[in-house]
Amino acid sequence: MAGITTTGSRATLLRILGAGFGAAVNIGSTIGIGILAAPRLVAGQLHDTVPILVAWLVGGLYTLLGAICLTELGTLAPQAGGYYVYARRAFGDWIGFAVGWTDWITYCSVLGYVSIGMTSFLEKLVPSISGHGTPVAIALLVGFVGLQWAGVRISSRFQEWTTALKCLAFLALVVAGLAMAGAASGAPAHAEMPALTLSGVVGALSAVVITYAGWQSALYFTEEDRDPARNLPRAMIGGVVAVIAIYLLVNIALLVILPIPTLASSALPASDAAQAIVGPRGSQIITILCVVSLVPLLNAIMMIGTRILFALGRDGLLWSRAAEVNTGGTPGVATIVTTLVAVALIATGTFERLVAMTAFFLALNYAVCCLALVVLRVREPDVARPFRAWGYPVSAAIVVLGAIAFLVGAVLGGTSSALIALGLLAVGLIGHAVHRAVRS
Repeated sequence: MAGITTTGSRATLLRILGAGFGAAVNIGSTIGIGILAAPRLVAGQLHDTVPILVAWLVGGLYTLLGAICLTELGTLAPQAGGYYVYARRAFGDWIGFAVGWTDWITYCSVLGYVSIGMTSFLEKLVPSISGHGTPVAIALLVGFVGLQWAGVRISSRFQEWTTALKCLAFLALVVAGLAMAGAASGAPAHAEMPALTLSGVVGALSAVVITYAGWQSALYFTEEDRDPARNLPRAMIGGVVAVIAIYLLVNIALLVILPIPTLASSALPASDAAQAIVGPRGSQIITILCVVSLVPLLNAIMMIGTRILFALGRDGLLWSRAAEVNTGGTPGVATIVTTLVAVALIATGTFERLVAMTAFFLALNYAVCCLALVVLRVREPDVARPFRAWGYPVSAAIVVLGAIAFLVGAVLGGTSSALIALGLLAVGLIGHAVHRAVRS
């Protein structure tokens, strides 16, 4: 099997993944607790069925445009590391490192957040573990390390099967909801709804786009794909289309079951909908669905974080041993380091502060990569591109403007978090400067 050789006697990344894994990691990273809670935010801003569904569709189409544009970059430079690879190619080592460093920190903090989140849901199902959230979260995380250590064949199959289970669970919720629609009370057709406002539309679209976060995950595994030029477009575009369909179906089911005022005021609309379908046990069913949703998400985040650190190490921008790969195709040192950082964040609770910064980092890195597409089109016009972004340059312009708008929104919505995030970036850049000085 082909792979990209590192140095010395180190093993290589195994080129064994395909479109099935790419779609699974995209869908598994995207569909989660957000779709169970975000409909409340959207309904609270838009107040009517048609605008609500249009917002979910528009947010999905914008996400699809992003997938189409970044698929060009993924096939142009099919290397492990995702955003970092494109930023470095377009803007050089310093900006490339900045994107890779902050992207890795983001995934480490999200690992802590998701581990704690999964533990909180498990406590509802298994009350005996209540009060032991931190050790249980760490144990969950370590369990996923064992899965990674078994090799990419096993971890990728796990991702595919758990994502399939997640999709079936959501579709079961939709089918049950629509089947019981006759017994559920929907909003009266003559109900008077508040007028739409520009701020309400913007707020709703922001909530929708955030719920689509994770759609880019397949980009981090192109180096391990048997045929990225063929498989990545299928995984990226097909994965986003599947998510759009599931999100629309979930919202249709919720709108059929719950009156819009109830939907807008519910802390967890899916739980209220499930209780309307099956009674008091509905809350437990949604708790189980939340756990099922988080399993492939946690696995995907672990895999992505290690690939970023692996790429930084291989390119000499960080500790070179981070590029070591075990015989199963897992970046072993990167996995250990990523896990240790995530465990430290869980144990100290500092992941909560970092999670507040992820919106800024995600928006910043996305904006940089969208600009990288334009820069590389201008600088490297004759380079072979196995996939070219549909509708370029209009599609790229829409994506870039949207990315910049989200970045501005992240700064205005959390200025203190943005400033702390910039401080963390400065720490990384200082470390990078010291590393370069030592190497030279």
